Amino acid sequence: MSFLTPQRAAIAAALLLLVTLPIWVGNPYYINVASQILFFAVFALGLNVIVGYGGLVSLGHAGLAAIAGYTAALMLAAGHGHFISDFAAILVTLAASAVFAVLSLRGTGIGFLMITLAIGQIIWGILYRWSSLTNGDNGVNVSGRPAPFGISLASADSFYYATLLVFLAAVATMAVFFRSPFGASLRGTRDQARRMTALGYNVWLIRFLAILISGFWSGVAGLLFIYYNQFISPQVATLTASAEVLLMVISGGTATLLGPIAGAAIVVIMKNVVSAYIVRWNLVLGVIFVLIITFMPEGLVPGSVRLWRTAWRKLSRRDGVIPAKTEPTP
Repeated sequence: MSFLTPQRAAIAAALLLLVTLPIWVGNPYYINVASQILFFAVFALGLNVIVGYGGLVSLGHAGLAAIAGYTAALMLAAGHGHFISDFAAILVTLAASAVFAVLSLRGTGIGFLMITLAIGQIIWGILYRWSSLTNGDNGVNVSGRPAPFGISLASADSFYYATLLVFLAAVATMAVFFRSPFGASLRGTRDQARRMTALGYNVWLIRFLAILISGFWSGVAGLLFIYYNQFISPQVATLTASAEVLLMVISGGTATLLGPIAGAAIVVIMKNVVSAYIVRWNLVLGVIFVLIITFMPEGLVPGSVRLWRTAWRKLSRRDGVIPAKTEPTP
């Protein structure tokens, strides 16, 4: 078997492209856009754990990202260091995810969706109204970015590489998770929850742990968000923010590794690049989503693979050798 398979070659090419992106892009604005794509991809990958593999659609995950961002921002404002603030933010987010799971898992399907929507709106209301703590609609400023191992992340290039490392860690973790026995059991709860219960699996506990994993990466994305913008406000926890990330997952392809990444790229590029040339960019984005759902209901990535395989089979048949007719035997 050849060591350099097409899949490994594609992975190597993608890594080379990502590592050298600041060199051949050059413009700091577009490097910052690339950073946004990466940390929104981390967010979408985290949400994909429960949406794609758990079959639980959430409209409240932006609230979990906001909890991580506000925790770190408030602790930094109080004079704590970046490491302590970030560590505390992840712990608080995991605790909030546990409460989120206990409340939302009281229902499934549309019930789960509505409970997560309500929780997300409650978090947004607290952040907006508790002005003595969160500064209300004025938000909280973040004084600066961390400097791990003495490396400043103030420039666009350095912050991009730091975000890239987190992104690669998220992708690697998700790849291992999806192929693990726990990932298989999570898919089982999505497809046949009653059968999994009959086989002795604790469906509630599996879903609970999946929400914790999803909440962890949502919190990581929230930290990257505040360090990128050096500011956070209640807008981070709005229903629109949760819906955008959910659209990233659905449009790219649920239950896939590359789908949420592709979806994040589409949304971020439309918001930050296409919007500079097209005033009604929201309309264009909506049309793109409608086309994807219409012609690729499984998502952009699996739909593209399906169309490619169909086209390849047709070309192979067209270019194939037609066998000669044989005379009937007497």
